[in-house]
Amino acid sequence: MALRKEEIYRKVLHIFSGSIVPALILYIPMYAPSFSCFPAWLKPELYPPVLAAVFTFIFLSIELLRFRVPFVQRLFYGISGATLRPEEDKKMTGATYIVAAAFICSVVFVKQPYISFMVLCAFIWGDAVAALVGQSFGRTKIGKKSLEGSTGCFVLCMILFLGAFPLVPHLLDSWNGKMSILMAVLASLCITVMELFPITFAKKYVVNDNLTVPVITGIIMYIAYPVLK
Repeated sequence: MALRKEEIYRKVLHIFSGSIVPALILYIPMYAPSFSCFPAWLKPELYPPVLAAVFTFIFLSIELLRFRVPFVQRLFYGISGATLRPEEDKKMTGATYIVAAAFICSVVFVKQPYISFMVLCAFIWGDAVAALVGQSFGRTKIGKKSLEGSTGCFVLCMILFLGAFPLVPHLLDSWNGKMSILMAVLASLCITVMELFPITFAKKYVVNDNLTVPVITGIIMYIAYPVLK
């Protein structure tokens, strides 16, 4: 497979967003109360869902406008054209699904922002590595993807869960600062398998994995933690 420069631009952008968005979800409730821009009646833990809802609305609005308004479409392609895949000409972009996933995670795990941080980071970085490795070195095809790409995704996720996440300030405070190997393996497998085999309905409609993988992986981690901690 040939690695296209457009895919590199796309994944670099995703990695950047995959670092900033989860960090905001994790740290805004800790530090935002010191800023006067938030109303006093709004609990700090609700800041991420509210902000994520606003950004999701903005992204969805832009998507709808680019499909209907020629001027917006030209402007959109002028700014983002280099990062788009051919199928995104008439469908929502992966970036919009990622923002929507961040909103859903921030709501579902409103009391556990550390789970949102981990699943969003691990999926976005793992998905980027899967695409880059698969298109550069992929030889063993599995559907439209490759075993090499999926292996890269799994290895990267394991490095994040066991090597990087324990070093992130305050991330694992609720888990006594520790990430068990079993939890890391479970979460990494969830991300890798669902990235490789997206959820499909009626054998035709494929649910975008940018939306489903972080949410489902987070739920599995939340349920499994009492057993695997």
